[in-house]
Amino acid sequence: MFKKKWKAAFLLLAGINIVILLALVLLIFLPADRSTSDSADAGNEEVIPFQVTTNKEDLTLLINSYLEKEGLNGPVHYEVNLSDEVELFGYLPIFNSDIEMKLTFEPIPLENGDITLKQKSISIGQLSLPVSYVMKFIENQYKLPTWVNINPDDETIDVHLTNMKIGDGMSAEVKEFDLENDRIQFNLLLPVTE
Repeated sequence: MFKKKWKAAFLLLAGINIVILLALVLLIFLPADRSTSDSADAGNEEVIPFQVTTNKEDLTLLINSYLEKEGLNGPVHYEVNLSDEVELFGYLPIFNSDIEMKLTFEPIPLENGDITLKQKSISIGQLSLPVSYVMKFIENQYKLPTWVNINPDDETIDVHLTNMKIGDGMSAEVKEFDLENDRIQFNLLLPVTE
């Protein structure tokens, strides 16, 4: 009787081991479970945003370095400074003389990630020239990036950051542009390659 119980226990234990072994083999060869929401979201994304936070001083250096590197300081030299507003310093050639000029703009971040610069003030030595005339001069004489549009009639400059190509197809969009509180934040948009 003891042999029969031992034999039955052995067969039961062997059966359990076989079932466990079969279950393990089956689980090993089944495909991995993928989360459908993660893979679906990744497939729909064309870019991955990387958040960049900076300050006025560093962004001023970056802008002017970009202008120099891209050869945009052509026959008429100009530079940008960020204080509590955007300042454009340049020269206006009048009667074989270069007259220093300064234009100030209020930056207005747009929901699409671009920025509009609304002209606030202008100073050109002691000259009194219409703002639209000066902005047309800048549009015609200054070498500007292709993603910057001057609107002399509206006295604005549109900075289409989303059209600026940084390298390897990257672009940028502004998230926050608060010069008074020195809070400047961008997303660098890195394209997803398949």
